[in-house]
Formats: sequence, C-alpha cells, structure tokens
Amino acid sequence: MFKIGDFSKFTKVSVRMLRYYDEVGLFKPAQIDDFTGYRYYSAKQISDISLIVSLRDMGFNISDIAIFMKEKSNENLEQFLKVKREEITNNIKAEEIRLRKINSIIKNINKERVNMKYNVTLKSLPSYKVISLRDTIPAYDAEGTLWARLNEYLMSKNISCTGIAYATYHDDGYKEGEVDVEVVMVIDKLMNDENGFVFKETEAVGNAASILVPGNYSNIAGAYTFLANWIEENGYNISGNPRQVGIKGPWNERNTEDYLSEIQIPVKK
Repeated sequence: MFKIGDFSKFTKVSVRMLRYYDEVGLFKPAQIDDFTGYRYYSAKQISDISLIVSLRDMGFNISDIAIFMKEKSNENLEQFLKVKREEITNNIKAEEIRLRKINSIIKNINKERVNMKYNVTLKSLPSYKVISLRDTIPAYDAEGTLWARLNEYLMSKNISCTGIAYATYHDDGYKEGEVDVEVVMVIDKLMNDENGFVFKETEAVGNAASILVPGNYSNIAGAYTFLANWIEENGYNISGNPRQVGIKGPWNERNTEDYLSEIQIPVKK
C-alpha cells in the first residue's frame, strides 16, 4: 500500500486532485487509517486512476466519468467514446463556422460594404408548378442536404426542371439551431405526392422586393439587412416568406466569388 504522496508520484496525479476525487466519490483510497485518517492506495488502482485522468482530459465531466466507472467495460467504454467523439466533431464544426465568420470580417473590414452596390427592384412573381421538399435541418448551412435529397428524387423519377429553384424559410424569425426550410424546383407537370416530396402550384405574388447578391453566401446576411432598410424606408410591409433563389452556385461555378443569388421578399403598402 502507498501513502497518498507516493501514489501521487507514481500516477502523476496531484495530491489535491486525489483528495478531490475521494470527496466526490469518484476514486476512493483502498484504505483509510482509522486513527490518523491517512489515505492509502494500492498499485492495483493505478489503471483506474489513469483511465479517469484520460477521460477527464478528453473533456468528460466528473458525473459522466462516475457513471462509467461504476459499470466499466470495453463495450461501454467504446460507446462512451463514440458519443464524445460525435460531440467534439459537432463542436469543431461550430468553431469552424465561427472561424470563417471571423476571417470574412477581417478580410472585408477595410473594404467598401458590398450592400452599397445593391439595386432593389419591385417585381411580380408568377404562379409556378413545383416540386418541394420541406424539413427541419440542424442549421441554415445544412440546407444542401435538402437539395441533395430533392435532386436524387428528381433523377430517380426522371423529372425535368426548368432551372428555377429557390428556398423558403418558414420560421417566424431567425433561429439558432433547428430550422424549418422548404426547397423548391419548378417543373413542367404535377405528379402525385410521395415520401415528403410535394407537387403543387404556388400562389402568384403581386409585388416582391428583389435584389441580386453576387459572390460568396456570406454576403447574403448583409443583403437581407439592406433589403430590410429599403422596405422600411419606402413604406412597405412584408407580406410573405422570403425566397432565396440560386442562380449560380456550387452546381455550376467553382469559384465562390462567381456565385449569384436573388432574394425575393413579398411586400405590400
């Protein structure tokens, strides 16, 4: 048996942490002297404290580690690590999005604002025959998954499109997290609905405020801001969900600077 100080040297775990793990019930000494209160540890405990430290360094909290240590097994450890791996992967993706936003701001901080070049036009939108797919996605930048599903269905059914496609966002406002999105393609003729793919005719829109947004999709947020100001300054009210029309994108352009989108917002006086 080893005193706490000697056990600390063997395991490279501080005396303070060993005492803390004892207090929270995560890792207790093999024996405590009834008279002195000294903690004693066994060499057989080294593998357990090493595992605890490894899990801590991976980002697991004390409560999660305690749950695992009660019924530890290779199978449970594998599942435990897979869950943490998915959590870390999602965190990395979120941080990459933040990093891209930071880099975009740094890149454009001394440049003339793109939205100064926007020209707003009022246009009517006709009724279209369309196929649509509406679903909830984890975030706005996951919209591509809906387009992939829609394209795959169109190819499987040999359905031809006119080339007009747009996305509509059905939430009441901007959302952090899950988003209700509908992607739409204009087609020649209507068919029967199937597996979430809906065929319908859209309503015509008498007036929509429209702007073309060139370049990377990161420009779109500024374009919405510009449109909001234009609508307010010109005495209009929003009368329907915005449409985001892809004219040039990853399907036909390699360079993101050559992308072209159109934002259409139904308005009325």
